[in-house]
Amino acid sequence: MGGSGPEVHLRNLNAEQRAAVTFGIDESGAARPGPPLLIAAGAGTGKTTTLAHRVAHLLIHGADPQRILLLTFTRRAAEDMTGRVRQICSRALGREIDFGTALVWAGTFHAIAARLLREFAPKLGISSGFTILDRSDAQDLMDLLREEAGLAQHRKRFPKKAVCLEICSFAVNSGRPLAEVLARRFSWCAPFEAELRRLFRAYAEAKQRQGLLDYDDLLMGWAQMLECERLGGILRERFRFVLVDEYQDTNPLQARIVEGLCPDGSGLTAVGDELQAIYGFRAASVRNMLEFGRRFEQPAAILPLSTNYRSVVPVLDFANALMAESRESFGRRLVGRRRSEERPWHVPVADEADQARYVVEQVLANREAGMRLRDQAVLMRSAHHAGLLELELARRRIPYRKYGGLRLLEAAHVKDLLAFLRFAENPRDRMAGFRLLQLLPGVGPAFARKVLDRLEGLGFDPSGLALLPPPPAARGLWPDLVTLLGRLRGSSDWPGELAAIRAFYDPLAGELYDEVEGRLADLDQLALAAEASPSRRRFLADLALDPPLGSGLEAGRPVQDEDDLVLSTIHSAKGREWKAVFVLFVIDGWIPSDMATGSPEEIEEERRLLYVAVTRARDQLQLLVPLRCHVHADPRIGDGYVRAAPSRFLTAAVRARCTSRRRAGQGDAEPAVSDAEPEMLLDLAARLRAMWER
Repeated sequence: MGGSGPEVHLRNLNAEQRAAVTFGIDESGAARPGPPLLIAAGAGTGKTTTLAHRVAHLLIHGADPQRILLLTFTRRAAEDMTGRVRQICSRALGREIDFGTALVWAGTFHAIAARLLREFAPKLGISSGFTILDRSDAQDLMDLLREEAGLAQHRKRFPKKAVCLEICSFAVNSGRPLAEVLARRFSWCAPFEAELRRLFRAYAEAKQRQGLLDYDDLLMGWAQMLECERLGGILRERFRFVLVDEYQDTNPLQARIVEGLCPDGSGLTAVGDELQAIYGFRAASVRNMLEFGRRFEQPAAILPLSTNYRSVVPVLDFANALMAESRESFGRRLVGRRRSEERPWHVPVADEADQARYVVEQVLANREAGMRLRDQAVLMRSAHHAGLLELELARRRIPYRKYGGLRLLEAAHVKDLLAFLRFAENPRDRMAGFRLLQLLPGVGPAFARKVLDRLEGLGFDPSGLALLPPPPAARGLWPDLVTLLGRLRGSSDWPGELAAIRAFYDPLAGELYDEVEGRLADLDQLALAAEASPSRRRFLADLALDPPLGSGLEAGRPVQDEDDLVLSTIHSAKGREWKAVFVLFVIDGWIPSDMATGSPEEIEEERRLLYVAVTRARDQLQLLVPLRCHVHADPRIGDGYVRAAPSRFLTAAVRARCTSRRRAGQGDAEPAVSDAEPEMLLDLAARLRAMWER
């Protein structure tokens, strides 16, 4: 883009942000790959702003936009980033710039990997027409192979399909041997190591036969390309600048890709916050960020962003106190500019029902004070922790929207429609074929397998299926299905072919499912999305790599009010902010989860999870601490309730940053006391003993 021009785009940046943005520009003002840079960005410190300005600064100083690789974790983040870069460059240069060919390599790790694998497919021994399995479809394929191997009838409890895929995926992304993964994370599955190894081998072979790649294959394929001398050289020459967002969320396989692109670190910029590394269950490793300075052939620069523009100072004081006790951090502190006299509230409540009532009361009180419902959020460790709260909200007719539930593409009717498209795109995809064939009445696995075998023998020409006699119940629909498959095979009518599929499928959906109107509305939304996609292949890839979140079967946007309260898991809340935040169940067993306390590393990740929840709050933060909680049925527990202990993270030093709040008229809750040791007013134990001494 050429020309340095006046650096107007730097004027609104603080000193830390400016240092990160301008790092590595040489004395001549030209953008050349410099030493590796890690921007250690605290919560609310303008991370996205800084990264967007750094990309724009490189472009303004002459970097070739087609040789910049920008890696994000969502497609939305990539689109937002490129939009910001366009605005920054236009303001700095005083004119609109042509972004038609700029930043063509901005996207998620998986999306970029898919593009590269398609481009180099002939050199990799794979078909460029491969289809991408989402997690749900991968589980189904794993389940089919599990049953074919007789593992479903194992004499002992063999892991289900979801667990099998989770084990396989964790091993690939963590780079650890299967035996170690089983011993450290799935110990109850360790006796099945030999069977799992055979299953995973069969899974890999089935994908190869059917022209399928799952998410993990995309990353592994990219890593293998970089480790091939010729292909790796081509890719390293293509990308002179590599910028990675949310680096704390990378797993070892993704770090391997980044280091393969920039072996000596030249031209690499990574942005992240080690205190927000909360995806260890997906094999993400905070070590990638903590050890960044030692991973390259030349020393790395580590520049901090510490000025928080989001939260008031008392919330930041609490967050700093919480993470001061962490074992895994750079020792940074957030510095705030927004003053407030209101400290975070530590709120003991009697039990889960009392917690729900309290939150609703506070939400309504905030609303009466002028705070919209949508500016308030209730965060929890797991989605099911909001059960009683949702009932109370429904009882009080308070609209809400919940994040962290099922994705749209996991709905059966959506998977049905996509099976037609996947099978049309790749007729070797037997999972798609099995699904669409078994939509017909009377068609079971045996006949579906016979059809797919016949189709393969016909060179995947569906016209030859017309002479194959179907089960009696399917005879009326069979000719229509054969005609539809033939039309889809040679179709160039995108997205018009969706209308033909819907004409065949919609009547079937009415027979297969209840609540059909909501399901068909979902398919209408998919059809609208298809209109914006240039091809069937691109549409399927985009859906697999960045699926939509909602479903017509979930509660839609409330109709009685244009406003709605936000309920969210903490993981789903990452990257968002609200004026008021309520955190449920800040007690041991919930935060930290009793399933994530097996090692110091797991406990530290749980601490970071609470930190993420806390730093979502702009003005008001309330931590709910039930004194009794319901547990799963246990004959040893009378009424199913147990005494709860405050989270181990609420130490005296952390509690000192809070104000304890006692509910008006609440007799069962813990009284509000100072953090100092209280004076004992009654020796009840002695008096009870004395009763029997007379």
